[in-house]
Amino acid sequence: MDRATSGAVEEGNVGGGTGNRAFGFKAGIGTASRVIAIGEDRLCLAALVQANFARRDNLIVAGVPVGKEISDLQPEFHKEVEKEGSILIVIATDAPLLSQQLKRVAKRAALGVARTGGVSTNSSGDLFIAFSTAVPVPAGMHQQWSTLRNDALDPLLAATPQAIEEAIINALVAAKTMEGIDNNTFYALPHERLREVLRKYNRLLGN
Repeated sequence: MDRATSGAVEEGNVGGGTGNRAFGFKAGIGTASRVIAIGEDRLCLAALVQANFARRDNLIVAGVPVGKEISDLQPEFHKEVEKEGSILIVIATDAPLLSQQLKRVAKRAALGVARTGGVSTNSSGDLFIAFSTAVPVPAGMHQQWSTLRNDALDPLLAATPQAIEEAIINALVAAKTMEGIDNNTFYALPHERLREVLRKYNRLLGN
């Protein structure tokens, strides 16, 4: 906590993401956000993921089977380690939401994981939480505040999978190749090869 700072969140091999891998590549921390218009309000939804899950052949980027296209650069194990882990996701919003509404937002995180090809296997311990900064701090016996109606939540529910998907990809793109204990090595997702694959499937135009 003493090292916490404001500004852009570091991504990749940092903090709890230092030892993480996802889809057989080095991974770690990733973030993404969306600004949503609901009525006259402009609200923010942000996601932070700690990506440590999934097998290589599952990886999908922009609908493209990247994991099948980039099948080399497999992890090098000199001592057996767990093949799969879990993903941790935190969703923050300034939208005024009740606890049951936040639970609905958190559930949509699974859709974002699925868009990258991730699945919750038998041993997965995936954890999704959501909170709102709009709820006032208790200051007395009685309080009043306004919340969004349930039928106004659709923009938030749609933005959640988008932000989660982008945060997972950002965790992969930001990570660097790392050699750890017992000389186990995880390779970073190669940026130029990723671009080549996306061009092949007409998902990336120009340079």
